Amino acid sequence: MASVEIVADPIEACGRALAEALIAADKKRGHARLAIPGGSALAALGPARIAMGPEVWSRLDLTWGDERCVPFDSAESARGAAYRAGLLDSAFPVRFELPLYEGGEQPGDAVARVVKAFGESFEGAIDVALVGLGPDGHVASLFPGHTALVRSEPVLYISDSPKPPPERITLSLPIFLAAQVFGVARGSDKKTAVDDVARGAGLLHHLRLFTDGSTR
Repeated sequence: MASVEIVADPIEACGRALAEALIAADKKRGHARLAIPGGSALAALGPARIAMGPEVWSRLDLTWGDERCVPFDSAESARGAAYRAGLLDSAFPVRFELPLYEGGEQPGDAVARVVKAFGESFEGAIDVALVGLGPDGHVASLFPGHTALVRSEPVLYISDSPKPPPERITLSLPIFLAAQVFGVARGSDKKTAVDDVARGAGLLHHLRLFTDGSTR
């Protein structure tokens, strides 16, 4: 069941909860599988990384919930932003990192590459996902009312995202529904989306969402 937790520092609280879930998955499987977002919610990876410690981090299999089909050095690149912010650092790598899009790829080629690697290295699933929440309630590049919501493939190419840029690659709704999902939402523009999560009407019925008074 979805929950909304109002806390003073949603980034820190979400990061701690994320770390607890990843430590438990690591203990159970010998390594954990995590999908991360772009945007402001990604900041929760910082406290999560500290809380999980270097050993669990070094065994982590990491991918993105979605990525825009733009070059790494673009301001729109979620992966580029993670490295520029120091939340990911090639000097302290995870066990395996799976980008959903690499600059210069055709989207179809990217999907084929990701599907293969996701099946082989992630066994077709993630244990935990960190997500942001859009004002319209979207998570990753899964938008309310979009045809992508009824597709069952693990990895999807979207050419007509309602939010620019239009071309994106995203994990599908069934992948998120099978994982533990933690999210962060802040700002008055998120009020309706947060209220939907609280009453179980969001896209992810099991989302554990951290917010502050700014969404009320």
